[in-house]
Amino acid sequence: MENTITIPKSSLDFLVQLKENNNKPWFEANKTQYLIELNHIENFAGALLKELSKTDVLENTSGKKSVYRIYRDIRFSKDKTPFKYYWGGSYTRATAARRGGYYFHLEKGGNSFFAGAFWGPSAADLKRIRAEFAQDPETFQKILNSKTFKSNFGTLQGEQLKTKPKGFEMDHPAIDLLRYKQFLVIKRFSDEEVLSENFLELALDAFKNMRPFFDYMSEVLTTDVNGASII
Repeated sequence: MENTITIPKSSLDFLVQLKENNNKPWFEANKTQYLIELNHIENFAGALLKELSKTDVLENTSGKKSVYRIYRDIRFSKDKTPFKYYWGGSYTRATAARRGGYYFHLEKGGNSFFAGAFWGPSAADLKRIRAEFAQDPETFQKILNSKTFKSNFGTLQGEQLKTKPKGFEMDHPAIDLLRYKQFLVIKRFSDEEVLSENFLELALDAFKNMRPFFDYMSEVLTTDVNGASII
């Protein structure tokens, strides 16, 4: 890999200080340091975007535009602290044929993770996914049971129904899949991994290993139950 950009320890340490001093006066007094650390994260996000774009087509145009704002939206939240205490960002797959998105979250204390998600599928998308599970659960189960998936992500995650979706019976052979309302795959990283010289490679591998999951969902959500394209 030609890129050797790393995450410096100071970028994680700044988040700890921000969490302990989550107020506007402290942030304004430390704005210069924040901008230095933000630049490190944007450079990393840009390098990751460049590498990921070699194997996928993404809407994002720069690392800077991929990183989320540090400011929290507190309008409808009981928690009125103004700042996030993590670095976050995402990459959106381009065109209607490529569904899903990549997300990264960097936070000290072993709380860093990279994820691929269908976080809030529309009612139509969820209905289509469940129809596919009901008709052919084996194809998706094969992805979830693969050695690569298990070693990277463990199990499929996401909110699930406690009972069963409407139109299906409790004894349906695919009931475990049919209960899902969200579909998430998550790869967690230790602080040592995040700060290592090869973290860019580790992050890229995590995203690339999500592709069977993304490709499956994209195929399902761009076809009808008979496999005919709907785009």
